[in-house]
Amino acid sequence: MDNNTVTYQYLKFIGSQKLSNWSVKYLLEDVFTYNENYPLVAIKEILKRNKTQIDIQDNLNYKRATIKINNGGIFLRDITLGKNIGTKKQFRISKGQFLLSKIDARNGAFGVVPEVVDNGIITGNFWTYDVDYLKVNPHYLALITTTQQFISFCQRSSAGTTNRHYLQENLFLNEKIPLPILLEQEKLVKEYQDKLQQAEQLNNEANNFKSELDNKLGISNTKIEFNQGILKFVDFKNIEKWGLDQIFKSHTQYNGKYKTLKILDLCLVSSGGTPSRGNRSFYNGDIPWIKTGEVIDKVIYETEEKITLEAIKNSSAKLYPTGSLVVAMYGQGKTRGRTAKLGIDATTNQACAVLYKINNDIVITDYLWIYLMNEYDRLRELASGNNQPNLNADMIKNYPVVIPPFEIQTSIIDDFNTLRNFRNQKSKQAETLRTEAIADFENAIFG
Repeated sequence: MDNNTVTYQYLKFIGSQKLSNWSVKYLLEDVFTYNENYPLVAIKEILKRNKTQIDIQDNLNYKRATIKINNGGIFLRDITLGKNIGTKKQFRISKGQFLLSKIDARNGAFGVVPEVVDNGIITGNFWTYDVDYLKVNPHYLALITTTQQFISFCQRSSAGTTNRHYLQENLFLNEKIPLPILLEQEKLVKEYQDKLQQAEQLNNEANNFKSELDNKLGISNTKIEFNQGILKFVDFKNIEKWGLDQIFKSHTQYNGKYKTLKILDLCLVSSGGTPSRGNRSFYNGDIPWIKTGEVIDKVIYETEEKITLEAIKNSSAKLYPTGSLVVAMYGQGKTRGRTAKLGIDATTNQACAVLYKINNDIVITDYLWIYLMNEYDRLRELASGNNQPNLNADMIKNYPVVIPPFEIQTSIIDDFNTLRNFRNQKSKQAETLRTEAIADFENAIFG
């Protein structure tokens, strides 16, 4: 046979013990490898379907669960009165049961029910299973379901159209997983958790700066507690902003160790704008244009989009100088309240507040930036609005800043830079440990 000969494999032999599904497509899927020291056990040997159905009562409160895809876990969706629940036939779930979405199991939507949703409810789109914990350690079960191999089981066991690709229960339950004896399961789990604890410790070591800076600047937080149905008197001095939603938020107190000025006393504050998307000549230029999603507590040297000089002339966008500070006034998720520093001259959209022409005779720019990063949670609490709370330029302008002497500002900058390097180092080590923990577990089980 010469080197150019192509060989084909026309026959594939499958052992009878692996014939859990009489389907050519199924049988031709790659058969996973595993540690041969561990017996393979069908999932049906450890999971038994539980169909405890209940009738929803209008006058009772119910905990509703939700499952995130990609092994995101099971969470409490909400607690609501039965009259607000449209589907009156639901199923009861309990802590320790295994729960999956029959639609999104192939996307990693499953997990072990946590205590927070114990005695909660689900619809028929979710399946609940009692677990035989005499055969499987609950942490081992939770861990093995996060592996790519387990997700592959769910994908192979799902069928239907693209939008209705349901898990086929009989196929899923006949899949087999490696199941060591309980002592070995506990050993594997402990090795995994030990590395995660090391990773968590590294992260904790890197996240102590906020409380240290607050102590150094004489800042403390108090929260006025609200008990429904009880008359509450609030001292006028503790009211920063009118409105019940504002009164019962956390309140910042300054002990007067250093003077406090408003941002408007330190710099100019403005925002930007979005040039018309309908005019192509406004975009793909050479002037950086920042959106709030790019404001992530870093120096900005590059932007996803660039606009033209014509766009600036025909919109409210403004070009701000290098060294200006940017605050995200609104945005999805954790965006609101984040900050950045311009490493280039740039424009922004209207969702960004820009602090520029900072008076460095009063405050060092990097100190002001570090201070604002440290104020992230307190800045977010200022936001108003129902569906998506936002900050505005006036809130930013009137935000108080503690101004210590220059030598203190400089020492805080030095401490922060040292900490940031330390944090980056620890975060990398923590991420390496997490990756190793998962890889070590999967290698031990699947080889």
